[in-house]
Amino acid sequence: MPTQIELARQGHITPQMATIAAEEQQSPELIRRRVAEGQIVIPWNLESKPARVAGIGKGLRTKVNASIGTSSDIIDYGAEVAKGLAAQEAGADTLMELSVGGDLDRVRREVIAAVDLPVGNVPLYQAFCEAARRYGDPNRLDAELLFDLIERQCADGLSFMAVHCGINLYTIERLRKQGYRYGGLVSKGGVSMVAWMLANGRENPLYEQFDRVVGILKKYDVVLSLGNGLRAGAIHDSSDRAQIQELLINCELAELGREMGCQMLVEGPGHVPLDEVAGNIQLQKRMSGGAPYYMLGPIATDVAPGFDHITAAIGAAQSSSHGADLICYITPAEHLALPNEEDVRQGVKAAKIAAYIGDMNKYPERGRERDKAMSKARRDLDWEAQFRLALFPEDARAIRASRVPEDEATCTMCGDFCASRGAGKLFAGDLRGDKI
Repeated sequence: MPTQIELARQGHITPQMATIAAEEQQSPELIRRRVAEGQIVIPWNLESKPARVAGIGKGLRTKVNASIGTSSDIIDYGAEVAKGLAAQEAGADTLMELSVGGDLDRVRREVIAAVDLPVGNVPLYQAFCEAARRYGDPNRLDAELLFDLIERQCADGLSFMAVHCGINLYTIERLRKQGYRYGGLVSKGGVSMVAWMLANGRENPLYEQFDRVVGILKKYDVVLSLGNGLRAGAIHDSSDRAQIQELLINCELAELGREMGCQMLVEGPGHVPLDEVAGNIQLQKRMSGGAPYYMLGPIATDVAPGFDHITAAIGAAQSSSHGADLICYITPAEHLALPNEEDVRQGVKAAKIAAYIGDMNKYPERGRERDKAMSKARRDLDWEAQFRLALFPEDARAIRASRVPEDEATCTMCGDFCASRGAGKLFAGDLRGDKI
């Protein structure tokens, strides 16, 4: 069956495109055209058809991805399902299931069955886990096992897949010639593939047989997200030769994949100082022909463990404002531990706030009316309107309810000295004519 991008090129507006147009208040024809051009992707799967549709790309609100998954230390299938549902409830648009411990087929299938969101993953994780279990050495991974696994995971119902196609022997040479890195390599899939290539003296099969990767994902209309295996894990490594070389290759592959009829997404770096965010996105957009950009955070400083959901939200707001299309959340547990359910909620909410702030600046003509309405509700001490307009109403209600004021019109921050109440009496006859 034709993929979304192929149907768009044939002039068809699919039900998924129509849904996105309605949700984003855009013309269906505009959505179709941008899907045809590869500037919008729709994580999908012809076999599983996720309940929720997410449009990612040009002219659409910035989306948020949440990542969950077991580790070799903590294997709890029920907990991962609970985290997936918590991410969905908190407002995530997509979900990545990134388990590396336990029965990986089981946890993936249970998560896909439980949530309504489009689910993605990184096939290299399971491939190297299975090679280690079968042969006692992940570097004995057979390329055929890897391709068979990609097919099996697509058949299970994944909607997008991060595949590390851009790592090749040339990028590894760049890494060595620049004297390695301050922060080393931080991508599990990236490190595993580099180790395999060096141990076997062979090229990355995902790069060498890129057309085969595309063929499998195209069969299911799964979005191919070109993984960032050499991304910077420290701000002092940002924009180094290895990272930029992989980005260049991924942008070239995005163009090739689109030509073959597969929806393509390009992944971006993880640790980026704020003064490099705009340039990184501009470079990706120019080199890839406007392919949607998936930013992993980015974390804007390396010295705030325990609060990296905040450091990432700062980077994500900048990224969104400069044109990033999908943001991967970061939780408070980043660099410290496997996230729990509450970490997931906090990570999603921080990323949602960042994406909203970025969209206010990316789309000023249609992104600030909600804030104007909130300002007026606060001025008028209209608490129900404030809760209705809040990004997370229940959180706001809970905080207010925990500290009830003597005068219900005010809050316990100021009480009798409420500035809004006092100023409202002074300027009651001078309200703006467009008062809501």
